[in-house]
Amino acid sequence: MDKRHFLLALAAAITLPALPALAAEPRPFPPNAKRGKITFGYAPDIVVDGKPRQLSPAARIFSDENLTVVPNALADATFIVNYTEDMNGNLNLVWILTPEEARLPAARAR
Repeated sequence: MDKRHFLLALAAAITLPALPALAAEPRPFPPNAKRGKITFGYAPDIVVDGKPRQLSPAARIFSDENLTVVPNALADATFIVNYTEDMNGNLNLVWILTPEEARLPAARAR
């Protein structure tokens, strides 16, 4: 085994056991995040807790796996989410919650 393969094996041996611990870390939501039930329409139209709302032009949506999702890929889907609003009241950051995250109290309720 040459030096390069040894270093790669050593790096894998050190980092692989830590991966499950990293995956179990809760996502850090901002303290001003609100919780709601969101139904996506065709961007930018959405419904939050039964009220029509809009996504901001620069909205970012994060899936339950913390990957970004385009709004039109979620058309007609409903999720429990945490979200923040911009100065116009439009949703600018949206996190689709995992079932475990949805069971926890919202940031404002803690």
